[in-house]
Amino acid sequence: MNILHQDRDFIIRQFLAAEQNLFCDLFEDAEVTTYLPYRSPQQYAEMFDIALDDYAKGPFGRFGIFHPETDDFIGMCLARNFADIPNQIEIGYTLSKKYWGKGIATKVSRALVNYCFSNTDGNEVVAVTDLDNLGSQKVLEKAGFKRLENLKRADGEMAYYIIKRT
Repeated sequence: MNILHQDRDFIIRQFLAAEQNLFCDLFEDAEVTTYLPYRSPQQYAEMFDIALDDYAKGPFGRFGIFHPETDDFIGMCLARNFADIPNQIEIGYTLSKKYWGKGIATKVSRALVNYCFSNTDGNEVVAVTDLDNLGSQKVLEKAGFKRLENLKRADGEMAYYIIKRT
């Protein structure tokens, strides 16, 4: 198991195969998925299997966020090549409702940016959110991201954020 980040607040690490239910159960909460595109439980299970396969390819993938003392599952995060614009790395996160409002999303975002810049030659890390997801937009701004013009996609517009390597 590869650990990407560890501090007193959380650990970001690769998922273990036995943790598929943790991953899938996260997305059963309607409030957690309010701003996410709809996916079936089967699609989340497939997404988890792909995540495990991606670890061998490194450095990107979907990773688990766990409490360092209790090993409680906090949520998941990702780092990947951004599909919309070449040479940008996208990060994202989804936290269990129990961990909302504790500053963890901001710290996870910062940790992912550091991970991306430390493990790639990329110079730009980006994140997108639903236009109505003001909470995630505030998180990204607290983490040092700057908002750009909205990203236009076939299925609508997204708030688009960037942070550049210094």
